[in-house]
Amino acid sequence: MPDKRVAVIGGGPAGLMAAEVISNAGIAVDVYDAMPSPGRKFLLAGIGGMNITHSEPFEDFLARYREREAQLRPLLESFSPDALREWIHDLGIETFVGSSGRVFPKEMKAAPLLRAWLHRLRASGVTIHTRHRFTGWDQTNALVFETPAGTKRVAADAVVLALGGGSWSRLGSDGAWQTWLAERGVNVKPLLPANCGFEVNWSEHFRSRFAGTPVKPVEASFVNSRGERFSRRGEFIVTGTGIEGSVIYALSAPLRDEILSRGFATIHLDLAPDRGEEQLLESLSKPRGKKTLSEHLRRQAGIHGVKAGLLREGARLEIDNVQLAAYIKATPLTLVGTRPLDEAISSAGGIVFEALDENLMLRRLPGVFAAGEMLDWEAPTGGYLLNACFATGRRAGEGAVRWLRERD
Repeated sequence: MPDKRVAVIGGGPAGLMAAEVISNAGIAVDVYDAMPSPGRKFLLAGIGGMNITHSEPFEDFLARYREREAQLRPLLESFSPDALREWIHDLGIETFVGSSGRVFPKEMKAAPLLRAWLHRLRASGVTIHTRHRFTGWDQTNALVFETPAGTKRVAADAVVLALGGGSWSRLGSDGAWQTWLAERGVNVKPLLPANCGFEVNWSEHFRSRFAGTPVKPVEASFVNSRGERFSRRGEFIVTGTGIEGSVIYALSAPLRDEILSRGFATIHLDLAPDRGEEQLLESLSKPRGKKTLSEHLRRQAGIHGVKAGLLREGARLEIDNVQLAAYIKATPLTLVGTRPLDEAISSAGGIVFEALDENLMLRRLPGVFAAGEMLDWEAPTGGYLLNACFATGRRAGEGAVRWLRERD
């Protein structure tokens, strides 16, 4: 179909994957991105180590998508973690599995992968237009972009939207598309922070002393108002406004939902996850002599610094050893809000799957497909976010090709 052209709007992983699929089918592709170069959020996400996917058993992998497991299953079966790794290897980038099961490029960076990918895309004929901010459609159904040279209107035979969610808006994903899709009758759920930090009403003493301090190792557990229990071991960081970090991000979805329904959520922190409660009690029951309680906790329970601060933040410690041991194993911490969406690693909400067909085409807008974080799904960090972005981009690209061929 050499006479057809597809516009892919958004130059992140989902958009670029859709562009690759469409170009490989022999169809001309134009990628439009609002930023000065594509893949800005992808590059930033890779600064601390480019976690591309995860190596755990596939059914466990799928379960990370919670309520949207059923909708994402066929997409992830078509472009699984193994398939994603093979695709990366085809770009000349080696990968390895870390001790946690997470998969990384050998160089631990996103830039070499993105460079190789963009080179292959351009070599296949994909045209990339930067500094083109999509603002919707005009009355003739042309795509409208704001560019440094002024307003630009573009006609396309099919469109793939991959505009991202609502986090890190400085990198282009500002969620502005929610308004003009809703105006066209598309069912869009409001965007909410995911993999986010939470607010805690710290005392000024604790905040001034411990903001920026990591807490590790720790096990955080949470039981919601429906009696469902969630727990995760790892670490987090105390901030001036609350807490953030891997163990908190892993629990962010149920914690956020609890705060939305009740106004707060209480987690319990096991500050000594490698020691049982009876073992702690035995150690704490040893004679203290002239030692202060702080010194006794440090010597006998390994509790000092920020962990001792967390103990004191939640309750008075003039309690017996039985209560103290139990408290160390389950220190309560009340979260009173999420941090703003723009600070979150990712977002929840977006275009509901019921508004899409099996090829990710918008039912209300024939010939318009959507992929990536625009869709209503969420997942924890650990490679799950990126793998689903790649998989939905691939499906949207395949859908656009199929739709055009059916009308050729």
